[in-house]
Amino acid sequence: MDATFFFDPACPWTWRTSRWLVTVAEARALSIEWRAFSLAILSEGKIAPEYAEALAASGRALRLVEALRAEGRHDDIARCYAELGARSHDAGNPLSDKIVTAAVEAAGLEEAAPALDDERWDQQVRESHALSYASAGPDIGSPVLMVPGAQRGIHGPILTEVPGTEDALTIWDSLLPLLRLPTFHELKRGRR
Repeated sequence: MDATFFFDPACPWTWRTSRWLVTVAEARALSIEWRAFSLAILSEGKIAPEYAEALAASGRALRLVEALRAEGRHDDIARCYAELGARSHDAGNPLSDKIVTAAVEAAGLEEAAPALDDERWDQQVRESHALSYASAGPDIGSPVLMVPGAQRGIHGPILTEVPGTEDALTIWDSLLPLLRLPTFHELKRGRR
Protein backbone atom coordinates (compact mmCIF):
# COMPACT_ATOMS: atom_id res chain seq x y z
CA MET A 1 0.00 0.00 0.00
CA ASP A 2 1.18 3.51 -0.82
CA ALA A 3 -0.92 5.19 1.90
CA THR A 4 -3.00 4.13 4.88
CA PHE A 5 -5.96 6.37 5.59
CA PHE A 6 -7.65 6.09 9.00
CA PHE A 7 -11.06 7.72 8.91
CA ASP A 8 -14.31 8.27 10.74
CA PRO A 9 -17.17 8.38 8.22
CA ALA A 10 -19.11 10.93 10.30
CA CYS A 11 -16.45 13.65 9.92
CA PRO A 12 -16.94 16.15 7.07
CA TRP A 13 -13.30 17.32 7.27
CA THR A 14 -12.19 13.72 6.83
CA TRP A 15 -14.50 13.35 3.84
CA ARG A 16 -12.80 16.26 2.04
CA THR A 17 -9.37 14.86 2.80
CA SER A 18 -10.40 11.44 1.50
CA ARG A 19 -11.54 12.96 -1.80
CA TRP A 20 -8.16 14.71 -2.06
CA LEU A 21 -6.36 11.40 -1.46
CA VAL A 22 -8.54 9.59 -4.02
CA THR A 23 -7.67 12.28 -6.58
CA VAL A 24 -3.96 11.80 -5.84
CA ALA A 25 -4.27 8.02 -5.97
CA GLU A 26 -5.99 8.13 -9.37
CA ALA A 27 -3.41 10.53 -10.81
CA ARG A 28 -0.40 8.62 -9.45
CA ALA A 29 -1.74 5.04 -9.52
CA LEU A 30 -1.37 4.73 -5.74
CA SER A 31 -3.06 2.11 -3.61
CA ILE A 32 -4.88 3.12 -0.44
CA GLU A 33 -5.46 1.01 2.64
CA TRP A 34 -8.66 2.19 4.34
CA ARG A 35 -8.79 1.78 8.15
CA ALA A 36 -11.05 2.70 11.04
CA PHE A 37 -10.59 5.78 13.23
CA SER A 38 -13.40 6.23 15.72
CA LEU A 39 -14.43 9.64 17.00
CA ALA A 40 -16.76 7.77 19.38
CA ILE A 41 -13.79 5.96 20.93
CA LEU A 42 -11.80 9.20 20.98
CA SER A 43 -14.68 10.96 22.81
CA GLU A 44 -15.78 8.01 24.94
CA GLY A 45 -17.86 9.17 27.87
CA LYS A 46 -18.19 12.73 26.59
CA ILE A 47 -20.18 12.55 23.35
CA ALA A 48 -22.52 15.49 22.95
CA PRO A 49 -26.15 14.38 22.40
CA GLU A 50 -26.33 16.08 19.02
CA TYR A 51 -23.54 13.80 17.72
CA ALA A 52 -24.68 10.53 19.30
CA GLU A 53 -26.74 9.25 16.34
CA ALA A 54 -24.07 10.06 13.74
CA LEU A 55 -21.31 8.46 15.82
CA ALA A 56 -23.41 5.34 16.44
CA ALA A 57 -24.00 5.03 12.67
CA SER A 58 -20.31 5.59 12.10
CA GLY A 59 -19.49 2.78 14.54
CA ARG A 60 -21.62 0.40 12.48
CA ALA A 61 -19.90 1.49 9.26
CA LEU A 62 -16.46 1.07 10.84
CA ARG A 63 -17.27 -2.56 11.69
CA LEU A 64 -17.83 -3.11 7.98
CA VAL A 65 -14.61 -1.26 7.13
CA GLU A 66 -12.57 -3.58 9.33
CA ALA A 67 -14.44 -6.68 8.14
CA LEU A 68 -13.71 -5.82 4.52
CA ARG A 69 -10.11 -4.87 5.33
CA ALA A 70 -9.58 -8.28 6.94
CA GLU A 71 -10.37 -9.76 3.51
CA GLY A 72 -8.15 -7.26 1.66
CA ARG A 73 -11.17 -5.59 0.05
CA HIS A 74 -9.90 -2.00 0.03
CA ASP A 75 -11.63 -1.13 -3.24
CA ASP A 76 -14.94 -2.21 -1.72
CA ILE A 77 -14.29 0.01 1.32
CA ALA A 78 -13.48 2.93 -0.97
CA ARG A 79 -16.65 2.39 -3.01
CA CYS A 80 -18.82 2.14 0.11
CA TYR A 81 -17.25 5.24 1.68
CA ALA A 82 -17.81 7.16 -1.58
CA GLU A 83 -21.48 6.20 -1.51
CA LEU A 84 -21.76 7.08 2.17
CA GLY A 85 -20.05 10.45 1.79
CA ALA A 86 -22.18 11.40 -1.21
CA ARG A 87 -25.37 10.66 0.75
CA SER A 88 -24.15 12.33 3.92
CA HIS A 89 -21.55 15.05 3.46
CA ASP A 90 -22.22 16.03 -0.15
CA ALA A 91 -25.99 16.07 0.45
CA GLY A 92 -25.68 17.99 3.75
CA ASN A 93 -27.21 15.20 5.85
CA PRO A 94 -25.81 13.99 9.17
CA LEU A 95 -24.70 10.37 9.07
CA SER A 96 -27.45 7.94 10.07
CA ASP A 97 -28.15 4.21 10.06
CA LYS A 98 -30.40 4.76 7.02
CA ILE A 99 -27.55 6.41 5.09
CA VAL A 100 -25.13 3.64 6.06
CA THR A 101 -27.56 0.96 4.87
CA ALA A 102 -28.25 2.80 1.59
CA ALA A 103 -24.51 3.23 0.95
CA VAL A 104 -23.82 -0.46 1.54
CA GLU A 105 -26.58 -1.40 -0.90
CA ALA A 106 -25.46 1.14 -3.52
CA ALA A 107 -21.90 -0.18 -3.27
CA GLY A 108 -23.19 -3.70 -3.94
CA LEU A 109 -22.00 -5.04 -0.60
CA GLU A 110 -25.20 -6.60 0.70
CA GLU A 111 -23.36 -9.89 1.36
CA ALA A 112 -21.05 -8.06 3.79
CA ALA A 113 -23.84 -6.08 5.50
CA PRO A 114 -24.12 -8.45 8.50
CA ALA A 115 -20.80 -7.02 9.72
CA LEU A 116 -22.58 -3.71 10.43
CA ASP A 117 -24.27 -5.24 13.46
CA ASP A 118 -21.63 -7.82 14.38
CA GLU A 119 -20.05 -6.68 17.65
CA ARG A 120 -17.18 -9.11 17.10
CA TRP A 121 -15.66 -6.44 14.81
CA ASP A 122 -15.58 -3.85 17.61
CA GLN A 123 -12.19 -5.10 18.81
CA GLN A 124 -10.67 -4.66 15.34
CA VAL A 125 -12.10 -1.14 15.19
CA ARG A 126 -10.51 -0.39 18.57
CA GLU A 127 -7.18 -1.84 17.44
CA SER A 128 -7.20 0.18 14.23
CA HIS A 129 -8.09 3.33 16.16
CA ALA A 130 -5.31 2.64 18.68
CA LEU A 131 -2.76 2.13 15.89
CA SER A 132 -3.65 5.43 14.23
CA TYR A 133 -3.72 7.31 17.53
CA ALA A 134 -0.35 5.90 18.58
CA SER A 135 1.06 6.82 15.19
CA ALA A 136 -0.02 10.47 15.12
CA GLY A 137 -1.28 11.35 18.62
CA PRO A 138 -1.85 12.71 21.13
CA ASP A 139 -4.29 15.56 20.59
CA ILE A 140 -5.48 14.44 17.17
CA GLY A 141 -8.69 13.49 15.44
CA SER A 142 -9.80 12.04 12.14
CA PRO A 143 -8.23 11.55 9.62
CA VAL A 144 -4.78 10.06 10.14
CA LEU A 145 -2.52 9.45 7.16
CA MET A 146 0.40 7.03 7.20
CA VAL A 147 2.85 6.33 4.37
CA PRO A 148 5.61 3.74 4.04
CA GLY A 149 8.99 5.00 5.15
CA ALA A 150 7.55 7.43 7.71
CA GLN A 151 8.14 6.85 11.40
CA ARG A 152 4.83 8.46 12.35
CA GLY A 153 1.48 9.25 10.81
CA ILE A 154 -0.06 12.70 10.61
CA HIS A 155 -3.47 14.07 11.49
CA GLY A 156 -4.77 15.47 8.25
CA PRO A 157 -4.16 17.20 6.04
CA ILE A 158 -7.31 19.12 6.90
CA LEU A 159 -8.77 20.79 3.81
CA THR A 160 -11.54 23.37 3.55
CA GLU A 161 -12.50 22.09 0.11
CA VAL A 162 -11.49 19.33 -2.26
CA PRO A 163 -8.73 20.68 -4.50
CA GLY A 164 -8.43 20.08 -8.23
CA THR A 165 -5.89 17.56 -9.47
CA GLU A 166 -2.97 19.98 -9.83
CA ASP A 167 -3.38 21.39 -6.32
CA ALA A 168 -4.05 17.91 -4.92
CA LEU A 169 -0.74 16.70 -6.32
CA THR A 170 1.07 19.78 -5.02
CA ILE A 171 -0.19 19.03 -1.51
CA TRP A 172 0.82 15.36 -1.80
CA ASP A 173 4.26 16.16 -3.25
CA SER A 174 4.89 18.68 -0.49
CA LEU A 175 3.58 16.49 2.32
CA LEU A 176 5.25 13.21 1.39
CA PRO A 177 8.87 14.25 2.06
CA LEU A 178 7.83 15.96 5.30
CA LEU A 179 6.15 12.79 6.55
CA ARG A 180 9.33 10.83 5.93
CA LEU A 181 11.60 13.28 7.78
CA PRO A 182 12.07 12.11 11.38
CA THR A 183 12.55 15.73 12.47
CA PHE A 184 9.22 16.92 11.03
CA HIS A 185 6.53 17.29 13.67
CA GLU A 186 3.62 19.57 12.72
CA LEU A 187 2.16 22.29 10.50
CA LYS A 188 -0.93 24.05 11.79
CA ARG A 189 -3.17 27.06 11.23
CA GLY A 190 -5.98 28.33 13.40
CA ARG A 191 -9.44 27.52 12.09
CA ARG A 192 -11.67 30.21 10.57
